[in-house]
Amino acid sequence: MFVRRSIQPQSAAGPGRVDRRTKRLVKRLQPGDVAVIDHADLDRVAAEALIDRRPAAVVNAAPSVTGRYPSQGAVLLARAGIPLVDAIGPGVMQIEEGLLVQVEGAQVFAGGRLVAVGTRQSVASVEAAVEAAKADLSRELQAFAENTLEYLRDESHLLFDPPDPPDLAVSLKGRQVMVVVRGHDFREDLLHLRSYVREVRPVVIAVDGGADACMQEGLVPDLILGDFDSVSDGALRCGAQLVVHAYVGGEAPGAERLDRLGLPYVTYEAPGTSEDVAMSLAYDEGAELIVAVGTHASMVEFLDKGRSGMASTFLTRLKVGPILVDAKGVSRLYRSTLRKSDLSFLLGSAVFAFLMMAMVSYPFRTFLSGTWFLVQQSFHHVFGSLTPW
Repeated sequence: MFVRRSIQPQSAAGPGRVDRRTKRLVKRLQPGDVAVIDHADLDRVAAEALIDRRPAAVVNAAPSVTGRYPSQGAVLLARAGIPLVDAIGPGVMQIEEGLLVQVEGAQVFAGGRLVAVGTRQSVASVEAAVEAAKADLSRELQAFAENTLEYLRDESHLLFDPPDPPDLAVSLKGRQVMVVVRGHDFREDLLHLRSYVREVRPVVIAVDGGADACMQEGLVPDLILGDFDSVSDGALRCGAQLVVHAYVGGEAPGAERLDRLGLPYVTYEAPGTSEDVAMSLAYDEGAELIVAVGTHASMVEFLDKGRSGMASTFLTRLKVGPILVDAKGVSRLYRSTLRKSDLSFLLGSAVFAFLMMAMVSYPFRTFLSGTWFLVQQSFHHVFGSLTPW
């Protein structure tokens, strides 16, 4: 996806954009800015969002690869040629927003003053860190299993005994439902599913920033579900029904934003991540099929979510598994009912068959002979009467 650059600049400078939450930072990050983040184990989705904004450099207060698992974000940044200095420490988060930030090797300056020294990463260094993390992955998998069992013991009743559903403006019963998350390869997934969407017309549930992903592809979602911390105001006003994901206990952080914007919404209190809740809602409401776009499927993507979300996602997949398919699988299995090449071949075959039948048909040969005789007579009548000058 990204082009590896053989030479990376040793120095970079630009206005600093500072935020502990990467997905919130990228909303205001402009090309040439310096992104100052605090993101341990930088994941693929966050890195791709940063690369799309073309920052001059990325300064990470935390290690971009801790060794806990083989996170891929730092590798993508390095291969994209974006200078990365990490493991600087929390003090760098005190840089004033908009202040000129300069990166010189492993040194970080703000307003002309040296504020921190970290580790300057390269393609080779982050790839080596990822390989080392792969070798020690068994420890993290054990922690994942323990966390899943603990979640299953303490909260499985919330997952498998669904809460009362919200009043939805569209019925999901017996319908195919497409759940769109702004995750890995979501653009490619949506591109491959254009024919599927056009012909099947599934109910589209966008999870937070997945609404913007849909809008970019000219697809208006039917529902937008989440805590609304990574979706644009424009997407919220697209006409979709807004479903605020409230945590168990009633806390609904997304409601405040919608109240401020004056937008109507319904609240749905359920455990797990918003991605999990969207799938569970579709399943509980009787969906015939759930097509997952940009969602988490591989073990590394599960680990990217952090331990608090891994167990919920794993158990949700077990629950909805009988009707859940990944968009990548749908794009491979599903084909439009008629392609241009198929149509051309069909028409060509029909014409060829017609000509062959005509050639062996006595009435048709008689018709051709008569037509040819008339053409000859007409030609003789027109041109035979002409006299030379």
